[in-house]
Amino acid sequence: MATEKQRQAARKNVKKAQSGAKKKQTLKNLPRKTQSALGKEAAAVRRGDEPTRKELEAEARRLDISGRSKMGKADLKRAVQKAR
Repeated sequence: MATEKQRQAARKNVKKAQSGAKKKQTLKNLPRKTQSALGKEAAAVRRGDEPTRKELEAEARRLDISGRSKMGKADLKRAVQKAR
């Protein structure tokens, strides 16, 4: 069982982590154009116009593209198109 001092330290650590996460908000710090482009890409995926990263990785696996686990979504998209 944890002592009172340990519980206080744990509470303090949790509060620190939460405040750090609030401050970080990396998407918020990106330029407006980039935020807009990311939003449009996400909307296209939700509509079904664009494949998700998981779908691209499955297609890359089927096409036996090496290095696919280290690729980003754009890289996977290019590699799949090139391999087709």
